[in-house]
Amino acid sequence: MNIPANLRYTSEHEWIRVEGNEAFVGITDYAQSELGEIVFVDVNTVDENVAQGEVFGSVEAVKTVSDLNMPVSGTVLEFNEALNDQPELVNNDPYGEGWMIKVTVDNPAELDTLLDAAGYEKLIG
Repeated sequence: MNIPANLRYTSEHEWIRVEGNEAFVGITDYAQSELGEIVFVDVNTVDENVAQGEVFGSVEAVKTVSDLNMPVSGTVLEFNEALNDQPELVNNDPYGEGWMIKVTVDNPAELDTLLDAAGYEKLIG
C-alpha cells in the first residue's frame, strides 16, 4: 500500500498535500483499492467554504457511492476537471493526477489533528 510520508490523512481515507496557503485533496491508495473501479467523482462545492469533516462531494465506484470528507476547513477553489472524462485516474494515480479538489487552508492548526503516514498505516493495519 502506498502511503506517502509528505501527506496528512483522515480516518475516512482522504489525503491532503499542503502547498503554501493552498492544498490538494484526494482519496488514499487504500480507499481506491477498497472501492474498486471509480466511475464518477461528484464535487458541487467549488467556491464554497466547507468545514473540517463536512462532505465536499462523493465518489462513485461500480458497487458503491462514498462521501468525501474535508480534511481541513477551507474554500474549495477548484475541482480536477480531468476526472470528468477519466475518473480512473483516482485508481491509477490517487496521489498525483487523481487529486480531487484544491482548497484554501483556513486554519493550519487543523492539520495537526490529522494522521501522519505512520498513523494512517496503523489505522488501515
